[in-house]
Amino acid sequence: MRRKIALIVSALLPLSVPFTTSTAAGGEPSGATAAVLSTPPLGWNSWNEFGCNIDENLIRQTADAIVSSGMRDAGYTYVNIDDCWMARERDAAGRLQADPTRFPSGIKALADYVHGKALKLGIYSSAGTHTCAGFPASLDHEEIDARTWADWGVDYLKYDNCSNENRPALDRYRAMGEALRKTGRNIVYSLCEWGQNRPWEGLGREVGGHLWRTTGDISDNWTSVMGILDQQVGLERYAGPGGWNDPDMLEVGNGGMTDAEYRAHFALWSVLNAPLIAGNDVRSMDDATRRILLNRDLLAVNQDWSGTQGRKVRDDGDQEVWAKPMSDGSVAVVLLNRGAGNAAIGATAAELGLPAGRSYRVKDLWSKEQHASSGMIRGGVPSHGAVTYRVWPGGTAKLAPLTSFTLAGPELVEGARPFAVTAGLVNDGTSPLIAARVQLQVPDGWVLNGPSVRETPFVRPGGSFTATWTVTARPITSAATVKLTAAAGYHTTAGAQSRWSEIAPPLVTAPPKGAHSVSGLPFVSAVNSWGPVERDRSNGEQSAADGGPITIGGVRYQTGLGVHASSSVRIYLGTACSAFSAQVGVDDETDGRGSVMFRVLGDGRELAVTPVLRGGAVAVPVRADVTGVRMLDLQVTDGGDGNNSDHADWASATITC
Repeated sequence: MRRKIALIVSALLPLSVPFTTSTAAGGEPSGATAAVLSTPPLGWNSWNEFGCNIDENLIRQTADAIVSSGMRDAGYTYVNIDDCWMARERDAAGRLQADPTRFPSGIKALADYVHGKALKLGIYSSAGTHTCAGFPASLDHEEIDARTWADWGVDYLKYDNCSNENRPALDRYRAMGEALRKTGRNIVYSLCEWGQNRPWEGLGREVGGHLWRTTGDISDNWTSVMGILDQQVGLERYAGPGGWNDPDMLEVGNGGMTDAEYRAHFALWSVLNAPLIAGNDVRSMDDATRRILLNRDLLAVNQDWSGTQGRKVRDDGDQEVWAKPMSDGSVAVVLLNRGAGNAAIGATAAELGLPAGRSYRVKDLWSKEQHASSGMIRGGVPSHGAVTYRVWPGGTAKLAPLTSFTLAGPELVEGARPFAVTAGLVNDGTSPLIAARVQLQVPDGWVLNGPSVRETPFVRPGGSFTATWTVTARPITSAATVKLTAAAGYHTTAGAQSRWSEIAPPLVTAPPKGAHSVSGLPFVSAVNSWGPVERDRSNGEQSAADGGPITIGGVRYQTGLGVHASSSVRIYLGTACSAFSAQVGVDDETDGRGSVMFRVLGDGRELAVTPVLRGGAVAVPVRADVTGVRMLDLQVTDGGDGNNSDHADWASATITC
């Protein structure tokens, strides 16, 4: 769960224990829980969407929706209540009790209801004196709490790491693992110790865990998902039946990312054999979210175990290839584009671990189309998106050739300046493309340097066709974003085929003369670790406008940007401005915690930088000469100790032009 406070975590030398079998303390088989998780768990958790705003009606309605939406039948069986379900005090016998207002029927009645839907109930606590939200937790109460949960019919425990009194993690998590085993009930044991003690190397299985967090908390944005993905590299050898690496819950459908980003998030977690724990409001999810969570092909990838979880097999900077061998000899592949523009991404069959052969059957796990490849597995991948395939040797008779199609253009469009866009059609199949035709569509009033349609009679296997146009935007609308779309059509031995790709560069103009609050200027881009970049408010970590007034060192500021490290805000100046200034620091809402650094960059060159600034300190002035600068970047990084509580403010940030 999200932690807005700095947390003390014990230092524990990591154990170097490769994966063998599920064990509990002392290396003995984990008894009643040994066979609980032969595959990663699928389910739902209340925290990402609802935080502490939970009650028994929400849980009952969610269980109903999991059934009616088809999620249960797809394998989502755990309904997990996160923090804030408890009363503020234990009962007279020392037992945890449910909040009497929000859970008046009690947890047992809720478990009975969930079980009646052929689902399972999960609960939450922490290996500390209090939960992350300040409720009673289970340190030194392990046996009575485990017995209580078993008596209630609980099937899953998420065990956090807050208020841990700096006691060794091994002791704290082992005590709960032993207590769960003694109950005799199959209870999934999910260690949420944030990867601080490298639990995948031994601690996780040694304490009886079935899954263990490998990172800090996820947030509903692309930066967070990619940061967590980076931390999964090299962990594949530690996962397997009985013990799974957990890169945290899904954010699919919570509104902070695009559908393309959510599809990439889900595909990557599936290939990683990660627990797929939905975190959205399933009662009201839209069709796009439903299609993602109910993608049976990707659920099959996630639930298939062939000896290793997915791993990164190729890294070309912003373009990556992740692959997972499947038990039937196929390979699941995610072609990931982390960059700002469309890209053609691929890997050879040999790189993917496929046997040598003349052809390969390729199924797109989103469109369900199937194609033939001669050995290069490539796709046209949108910005912040992924193409996901499953690839088998052979079986390509009568299939159309595998192709990729991408439209590439500038990051932004400046004024009425002409710019170039290029469409590329590549044939990676085993047969030719006949009468290929590419057409570019631009907004009304825009001008092309030639015909919108380009044609070629033939694209051989292994060949490509490229078309380039010069485009002039008219009229210019400041801060607008428009789409340019390219469509490709061609004939094959399997019939007619079509592809399309689009770009949406922002139309930008330089700020007019005068002094401008940065919070009132359009952003070319804005990325943030937790929650969106806020204008004239502090960062609240989750939804837009959930922060408070910008306050640093007891001084309140009317304007500015509220961010959370790591963060980057890009602003177009177009060489029209001369100076940038701000008062910067950690917002007072962190109660004296947090540590960050601020950087100002002009066209990639560092113009100003601060030392590490800590919570509770007064604001520090930052000034930079931006004469001749086209693109301004305002960056915040953590102070080297992780990014918990790193709420940073660009207070009174001003551009003079």
